[in-house]
Amino acid sequence: MNAYSDTWLHEILRNTGLKPEEGPTVTARASKSGLCVVCKGSRLLCGKTRCPIIVKVNYYLKSVPLMSTENIAGASPPSVFIGRVGYPNVYAGPLVPPVEEDTSLFDLPELWFGKPIDEIVAFRSMLIRGKHRVHVREFEQAGKIIEKTRELALAVKPVDVELKLSKKPHGSIFLSDEIQPFGPSAPIRDLNVSNTTWDSQIEKAYSDTDLKAAPAVLELYDRGVFETRIQKAFSVGAFGLEENRRLVPTRWSITAVDDIISKNLMEKVKQFPEINEYRIYESKYLDNQFEVLMLPRQWSYEAIEAWYPGTVWNPDGKQVVMFSDWEGNDRRTTYAQIGGCYYAARLAVCELLIKVRRQATVIVLREAHPGYIMPVGVWQVRENVRNAMRQKPLTYNAFNEALGRIASQFCIPLQSWIKESELIKNSLFQKRITDFLFPKST
Repeated sequence: MNAYSDTWLHEILRNTGLKPEEGPTVTARASKSGLCVVCKGSRLLCGKTRCPIIVKVNYYLKSVPLMSTENIAGASPPSVFIGRVGYPNVYAGPLVPPVEEDTSLFDLPELWFGKPIDEIVAFRSMLIRGKHRVHVREFEQAGKIIEKTRELALAVKPVDVELKLSKKPHGSIFLSDEIQPFGPSAPIRDLNVSNTTWDSQIEKAYSDTDLKAAPAVLELYDRGVFETRIQKAFSVGAFGLEENRRLVPTRWSITAVDDIISKNLMEKVKQFPEINEYRIYESKYLDNQFEVLMLPRQWSYEAIEAWYPGTVWNPDGKQVVMFSDWEGNDRRTTYAQIGGCYYAARLAVCELLIKVRRQATVIVLREAHPGYIMPVGVWQVRENVRNAMRQKPLTYNAFNEALGRIASQFCIPLQSWIKESELIKNSLFQKRITDFLFPKST
């Protein structure tokens, strides 16, 4: 990315009565095309339905009066963040909003589905990130700041925190569409945390230094603990054999927990009988359309994403870009190319199959439109697919009928989806022995 002059952004700030040098520092960065510099948030040259930088600036302006100091006091949701830049020497620390109200919703994506993107940006932008450099394997000896950060990660409700920073927090407004909404940050000078109430179930797993990390995650999930809480504890090294514990970057911990849980569910799903019809589950949220296709075959899984020009991962494109990855009945051994969304969706569909005690070949298709103006995290995929799984499925006796329904819901031609999908092509063109023994309509 090339950084361009942010004079236009300073002009916007001055028009609101705020001087750019006041409060947290703000920086604008544009993509190589320079469209943002020409557009200045008014002409929507990128193809988005709204300018993400203007949305971010709006909430930046509202939060500035609360952040123009090195001393931050507020109720952490609770929330922590472990970075990945410089790994294994990473920045770790708490996320603290400068407010003393009930902030539990600020970092609990399981309860976000259906909320407008502005509301999500609003409370995410309020989270100030304190940073403290630490080696991931040496966090036990890293001192008070990391110790208190871990306490926060294991808490079950908001915790009063006093965060003393070495300088005023700095916030960058990125136009690269790669950073989800987030508040400003600064190095930590001191950190004080009031009495925390730990999640008793997570505390038990934390205290058991002979319990490996994966079984700990599965045990907590089976007991109904939210994945978000499991992920936070996982990221601060709360699980696993004592000698193996380490900090895990937040982004990695989210995917790791989704992967661990869905792998376990997959093995159970494979023991169930196949569904006996074609099923389609649907959901739409934040201008993301999901169609989940289930075929009456043994367990296989595929995820396909299609991004319109002007969307998060196709900001400067001239045509739709499609990504996909899949696995057969055996577990995949490599990381999915489309990233954490693959594992988040896999978890959601496995939960439904466990509930109905059936197995199927599952294909998750996602069409992202320009109304999805900025990334909000892989939780959006998990909860969107979970919402689809809560709906009554559309059922069909013929594969072509099911494909016809998908074609009617998407703007992208059906042939493009078929061309991208390994599992749809296999089902259309590759015959099984049972197809000859027990012919079905297709």
